Amino acid sequence: MSDLPYRPCAGVMILNRDGRVFVGQRLDSTLEAWQMPQGGIDPGEDALTAALREVGEETGIAPEHLTLIAEAPEELQYDLPDELIGKLWRGQWRGQRQRWFLFAYSGTDTDVNIQTAHPEFRAWKWAEPAELPAMIVPFKRDLYEAVLAAFDEPLRRHARPKP
Repeated sequence: MSDLPYRPCAGVMILNRDGRVFVGQRLDSTLEAWQMPQGGIDPGEDALTAALREVGEETGIAPEHLTLIAEAPEELQYDLPDELIGKLWRGQWRGQRQRWFLFAYSGTDTDVNIQTAHPEFRAWKWAEPAELPAMIVPFKRDLYEAVLAAFDEPLRRHARPKP
C-alpha cells in the first residue's frame, strides 16, 4: 500500500476572539476525538479556495467571518494506519498531504451551523490550541503538533492574555 499516493487536502485552524480553536466531532466515528475542518482539494481548485469551501461545508461559517492570518510554509502529511488503508476513500490514498491555513474568526457562536447540507460533525466546541494534539485520533497527533509548530508565532500574536 505504500505505493498509493497522498490525497491532496486543505486544513483549517479557525481562531476565535478568545484565542481558542474550532473543533468538531465527526459523525462517522464513534471515537471521542475532535478535529479541525479539513477536506479534499477538487481538481482545478487551489488550496485556499478548498479551505474556505470546506469550512462552509463543515461548519456553516461564511467567508466574511474569516480573515486569513497565516498559511503553513509547507505541506504537511499523515499516513493512515494499515488497517484503514484500502477502506477509506475507496482505497485510492495512503493518507493525506495538506495545506494548512489559520483564520481569525469575527463571527459569533450563532454563525456556526454544523447542520449543513452534508453534515460531517455531530458536535463542536472551542478548544485551547495546546489541547489539540491530545484531542485528535492518535494517527493524526504528529500532524497536529506540526500544525501548531507552523502557526506558533501567529498563535502567540493572537493569543488572549490570561488573567
